[in-house]
Amino acid sequence: MKQAALSMLAMSVRLLIFIALLMLILDYGKTAYSFGYRVFSETPVSSENGVDVVVTIPMGSSVKSIGKILEDHGLIRDAKLFSVQERLSAYHGKLQSGTYTLSTSMTAEEMMAVMAEDDSGTEESKENSDSK
Repeated sequence: MKQAALSMLAMSVRLLIFIALLMLILDYGKTAYSFGYRVFSETPVSSENGVDVVVTIPMGSSVKSIGKILEDHGLIRDAKLFSVQERLSAYHGKLQSGTYTLSTSMTAEEMMAVMAEDDSGTEESKENSDSK
């Protein structure tokens, strides 16, 4: 009788541990899915006209620090998300220092295009900034 009770108790504890682990895995899975979804579908901070914000990216800034600058200026919601988006974008490793006029109605990818070294975005933005 005692042996059966201990056996049932051990089985109950194992079942509770299994359920707790399953719930933890589901919670982390949901969080990871949500983050992954946002990487590819993050909307601009403001969907209307937006507000123009002048930001200066110091020379030698990492993508993480650029994301923090953009987050601090209210241009993006999540600096970590910006780092992942940059890593997966065509602009990986191409963001440059400088002063840029960005808008809260721009997506992270549009901001990267402006800050990237390709002539179509950076020169135009720098010229606009220099003329102010």
